Amino acid sequence: MALRGVTCHYDGPAVLADVDFDLRRGQWIGFVGPSGSGKTTLLKVLLRTVTPTHGSVVAESGLRVGYVPQVELVNWNFPVTVEEAVLMAFRTGRRRPWSTKAERTAVADGLERLGLGGLGHRHIRQLSGGQQQRVFIARALLADPDLLLLDEPTSGVDVRTRHEILHLLGELHDGGLTIALTTHDLNGMAAHLPELVCLQGRIIAQGRPSEVLTSAVLEETFGAPMDVLEHAGLPFVIDRVSDQLAERRNRSA
Repeated sequence: MALRGVTCHYDGPAVLADVDFDLRRGQWIGFVGPSGSGKTTLLKVLLRTVTPTHGSVVAESGLRVGYVPQVELVNWNFPVTVEEAVLMAFRTGRRRPWSTKAERTAVADGLERLGLGGLGHRHIRQLSGGQQQRVFIARALLADPDLLLLDEPTSGVDVRTRHEILHLLGELHDGGLTIALTTHDLNGMAAHLPELVCLQGRIIAQGRPSEVLTSAVLEETFGAPMDVLEHAGLPFVIDRVSDQLAERRNRSA
């Protein structure tokens, strides 16, 4: 899939401006940038639910795409079980209101594959954060996608859950799935991905984390000075403002 000169507007200035991007089969890539930088819009352009104001999207015929939204936007009090939430993947374009035995079997197999076997009859709010994220990944995988898009898959989760999600996505990628996701978690998530794109309405930089997570690129992307250290072979980003505030507190203590 490729974007050529893609520009997107809503009611104001361009959210994305003249974006050229190639998404290759077998790629695992993350889009990083501040709120309002166009990360979610870029995913929706790839998903074909947002039509660019200018430019074009080129996709191979028959490309199947799965989408996992931000779990923070989900109403966890909605009266639905895990199985019912995943079965919603079959609702689009269907006439009958009930599920078939084959669909229920596919859901059970998908839940088992993602470590959720036996939880199908639980209410979705009874799950841990990592399990909730896996439910929506299971739903996306029911379409047997060639490309999986995830919007902030580790937002609001603890360190253990983040590790579980990274491990799961790694396994899916090793199995041949192309993955593109957005994240604001520079150290916990972005530093562990094979490839990154820094976005601020346009592409600032693209490459391996060690190439992209640099002070110059991050300042241009986030509009604030940041330092980058190396820890255990990975880049580690430090917000200078937060570091200065911590130093002042230490001095006054």
